[in-house]
Amino acid sequence: MHCTKWNETSSRQSGESTLGKLIAVIGNTAVGKTTLVSQLITAAPFVTGLEQHIERPFQQLLADDLKAGRGRRYALANQLDYLLLRAEQEQEIRSQAGIGIVDGGLDEDFFVFTRGFHANGILDDAEYALCERFYRFVRAVQPGPDLFILLDAPIQVLADRLARRNRPVEIATAADLELLQQQVNEWRRQIPAERLLVIDASTDAALSWEAIQTLVGIIQGKVSVSSGAPDVD
Repeated sequence: MHCTKWNETSSRQSGESTLGKLIAVIGNTAVGKTTLVSQLITAAPFVTGLEQHIERPFQQLLADDLKAGRGRRYALANQLDYLLLRAEQEQEIRSQAGIGIVDGGLDEDFFVFTRGFHANGILDDAEYALCERFYRFVRAVQPGPDLFILLDAPIQVLADRLARRNRPVEIATAADLELLQQQVNEWRRQIPAERLLVIDASTDAALSWEAIQTLVGIIQGKVSVSSGAPDVD
């Protein structure tokens, strides 16, 4: 599988001012990304961009085809739709002052799920290459997150949570968790240390009110809203 190195090469037109700051909560499926974001927005006025399931036009179609063994005819459309949604969410967050937070986000959808779906055959080589072209294009014109919050938990914990959650549509299964974790681990090594915060998500302790208040303070300390997105090389 061709692997793209995570390297933010985004740029902005001369004189363009971007006010909003962007935080991405990342990690394997079922690790608690959406749950943590939901808790954070009860403690601070963050703008949010959340993952969508039943709202996406190709998600159910792809899930139904995979379950019935009818192939993967909607895989490319579904993945590009998610990547586009995430790019649009980032654009909206960056267009306003303050801090925005996403559960997963564009980089996760590419480096974890697009790469994972390519590795397990849901996307073929040409389809993966098209998704990569789209991701690279977006990152050439939109800056990546100012901070990544990585939630980490053992595979068995993730499998138990995946079995308990009741989402109307699921593409990834318990059998995919090891493969997706490989994608998370490889991507993690490429994220600059100063823009990465790792949280143990193996228990619910990270969701306590005290932990959420502490995390809000850390976020506000790490991400200044007094200036635009960071410059890149």
